[in-house]
Amino acid sequence: MVRFLLIVVLAIAVAVLIGLVVGYNKLKTADVRVAEALSGIDVELTRRAALIPSLVHTVGSFATHEKAILDHVTDARAALDAATGGQSVARRSAAEGELDSALGRLLALGQSYPQLNSSNNFLNLQQNLTDTENKLAFARQYYNDAVAGVNRLITTMPWMFVAPIAGVTEREFYQTPRLP
Repeated sequence: MVRFLLIVVLAIAVAVLIGLVVGYNKLKTADVRVAEALSGIDVELTRRAALIPSLVHTVGSFATHEKAILDHVTDARAALDAATGGQSVARRSAAEGELDSALGRLLALGQSYPQLNSSNNFLNLQQNLTDTENKLAFARQYYNDAVAGVNRLITTMPWMFVAPIAGVTEREFYQTPRLP
């Protein structure tokens, strides 16, 4: 009887240990997926920010007296560069919203300057920005899916008991920037 009880206790201990290892690995994998997804957003934000100087230069050559708009775009790009790579998703999203607002005003200048709107360079930059925006939207969706997965894991049984051991905490969703 004692031998049987010892075997049962040992089997339960092994099952708990296996459960902890599986839970730890599952939570860490989900957490890494969130970090990778956030890096994907940073890649697209950096790509978009790299297009800004060319766009500002192209618009500036046609609309030299629109300095306030060009400066606003440059400042918004610098703020986004500062926010990219950090841990604050809210800061990154706010900086992205500010850049979106500034870019909207910059691209609207194309309506005021027909020669700018017919420039191949300007049209190419607009196409690249549109392409980058599409990729950025996908990266945001992928990130939010990854966050939903990790948040779901750490709030459900039995993973909620393993999450503190794994050091995985609830992650913040990426809010789509809203234009003012």
